Amino acid sequence: MKKTELIFLSLNEQAELLMERKISSVELTSDYIKRIETLNPKLNAYITVTAESALESARKAQADIDSGDYKGPLHGIPFAVKDQICTKGIRTTNSSTVLGDYVPDFDATIITKLKAAGAILLGKLNLSEFASGGRFKYPYGRPRNPWNPDYEPGSSSSGSGIATAASMCSTSIGEDTSGSIRHPSSWCGVVGLRPTWGRVSRYGLFGVIWSMDQAGPISRTVADCALTLQPIVGFDRKDPNSARASVPDYHKLLKGDIRGVKVGVVRELIDDQMVDTEVKIATLKAIGKLEELGAEIHEVRIPLAPIARIIFYAHMYVEMPALYRAWVNNRLEEFDYDAQVKYHTGRLVSAQHYYKIQRLRAQLRSQVLGVLNWCDVLVTPTMRVSAPLIKSFQMPRSKLDAINMLVKGPDQTPMVPLTGVPAITFPCGFASAKKGSMPIGLQVVGRPFCESTILNMAYTYEQNTLWHEKRPAI
Repeated sequence: MKKTELIFLSLNEQAELLMERKISSVELTSDYIKRIETLNPKLNAYITVTAESALESARKAQADIDSGDYKGPLHGIPFAVKDQICTKGIRTTNSSTVLGDYVPDFDATIITKLKAAGAILLGKLNLSEFASGGRFKYPYGRPRNPWNPDYEPGSSSSGSGIATAASMCSTSIGEDTSGSIRHPSSWCGVVGLRPTWGRVSRYGLFGVIWSMDQAGPISRTVADCALTLQPIVGFDRKDPNSARASVPDYHKLLKGDIRGVKVGVVRELIDDQMVDTEVKIATLKAIGKLEELGAEIHEVRIPLAPIARIIFYAHMYVEMPALYRAWVNNRLEEFDYDAQVKYHTGRLVSAQHYYKIQRLRAQLRSQVLGVLNWCDVLVTPTMRVSAPLIKSFQMPRSKLDAINMLVKGPDQTPMVPLTGVPAITFPCGFASAKKGSMPIGLQVVGRPFCESTILNMAYTYEQNTLWHEKRPAI
């Protein structure tokens, strides 16, 4: 094996080599730091790189491994984390000038758990401001897609998707409120998992919507995703909303067998006229592959699924300015223009409208869980389109334009957080050359706390296709 190939190996492969002491954590970490130095000026995946402390941690990890104190698959593995998650002694900006100088004196629970597993923090990853979606200006550099830097990488965990796809870390952590793990994972051609709400502690996480925020892994393979998820799940006294549900061994449950699994194909989200033809074709081919592998395919209906995006944004526009009321009241001009518009809009939503939205959310949740009572999983496209050119974005010029941008957004992800269930996205194809040859993702949704089921579904598909073997030529 050439030394330069280490960074392209899966986390699973790297972990085996580290355990067998065929490579060192210092070597692997150094290679990633060099990769970051080369690519970050082009892709802007990282806001902060912690090279010195990463090498120090790698030396400590390697000494422990050499002495026989091996902590498990994450021991000595370099990872990176969305800059929405607090890190002790390391700047946490939330991609905003409002927090440009904020250095927490504590670690988020996710960071504490990953460090306890022996993982090595490489740095903090770029995102949209306060994880609220698209923005007009990026104070720490515009994130760019590693498959083609002229294309959008997806938001809000942009850096997490970029860094993982471009092999600038072994694995990463993102956060998903509407679809912020699955969106960049789909457009960057990697695997992204949003766990069940409450499955992962949110202590030390800058929130967006308290009843939907959830951190999770973005990885190059499904097995890597399972390994990254394992140490961060579980109840945390510091987060009273974290769940006490039992935690299985996700990696061991990757059986590669989906015979008899009932798959519900959500017709409203596949027949949606805004779904690009190439995305629809890739989705249907992937569903055909699942059937070929033994899954039982059923068409299902979720009538409110097409307006999930509207229900979600009504929540976000109201809750974010309430959550960050002091900054919004006193420092609004320091926020990006896009965020200012959202915060002003949210203040205009009446209690009566918000009440109606809550009722719609409850109905949507009932519809989704009702179908999942008899279907093991649901399948949809992750995004309506493959990644567009960055320059294609235009500001709305009228009220109608603004409404259309809200309703006709690219993602099909909001149904999941509104319901609280887990979902995973993984590569299932690529768009044609005329559309940039960009990745296409398939979304699989599961029952609450059944992450192992959707991980095995994704793993089985992955093991019988070649999409995951492709990587950006950058």
